[in-house]
Amino acid sequence: MPEAMSLQDMFVGTLAGAAIVVMGAFYALFYALAKMHRHRVAHATALASYAGLVVATYFLVDALKLHGIWLWVAAVMVAGYFLAPRAIWQLCVGTHEESAT
Repeated sequence: MPEAMSLQDMFVGTLAGAAIVVMGAFYALFYALAKMHRHRVAHATALASYAGLVVATYFLVDALKLHGIWLWVAAVMVAGYFLAPRAIWQLCVGTHEESAT
């Protein structure tokens, strides 16, 4: 039978989940700003935000004591957060280039 979750683990899990969402939003925002304005600082901030997302995911996995298939779900989530802003950027660029011509 699985052991009960401690109050501290619930608190860390909640904060880590919120940090994942916030860091993912910051990563997407600064990635888009870096692409639009070609700022190195925005690019570095995007990468730092993504690093924060990875760290928050580690804390979430540890707090919730995830194992097995759930580790794969967390890994796919981290990869998706990395690839989605890039794919959306390509989609936006492709759509706006067609409408401008």
